[in-house]
Amino acid sequence: MRALSTLVGVALSVGVTSSPAIAIASPATPHETAQIRLAQQMLSITVPSAANLGAAFTGTTLSGRLGAVTVEDHRIVNPNTWTATVSATSFRTGTGTPAQTIPNSQVSYWSGPATKSTGGGTLIPGQLTAAQAQSLTVSRTAFRKTAGSGNNTVTWTPTLLVTIPSTAVLGLYTGTITHSVA
Repeated sequence: MRALSTLVGVALSVGVTSSPAIAIASPATPHETAQIRLAQQMLSITVPSAANLGAAFTGTTLSGRLGAVTVEDHRIVNPNTWTATVSATSFRTGTGTPAQTIPNSQVSYWSGPATKSTGGGTLIPGQLTAAQAQSLTVSRTAFRKTAGSGNNTVTWTPTLLVTIPSTAVLGLYTGTITHSVA
């Protein structure tokens, strides 16, 4: 006799944080009057507001794309390097009892390659392939820029892998994936 598995749906909300800064310009030569020019420097990250990863049976792994994640860097510092990180909460349904929780240790992330970039620089994905997927039990590097200057953008489309515990109950599980850049 074959046991029936429970079908579980997984959805998530996506959070984002970024680091704006203010620049102060100094005189070009010692004979000029000092002027202060305030300019907003922009280092930002944008992510989809939500994603539905679909449904899977208990004891299996669900794979789903989050959608495009983009870092824009319009700072005037040179070189302008940055690191984008990603973290996750556990996924829950109902009141979040153990049978209603998929812990973040069961959630893995891989960034994949850049799908679009402008402005140059050395761009390095956190996890280029599915074989390099990392558990989101702690914050992980999603993407980084290690060299280059001037305005630049990079976009990637990360994938989540969610292993559904065999003890999970039927429900729509929600969690939050948060990207930040600094």
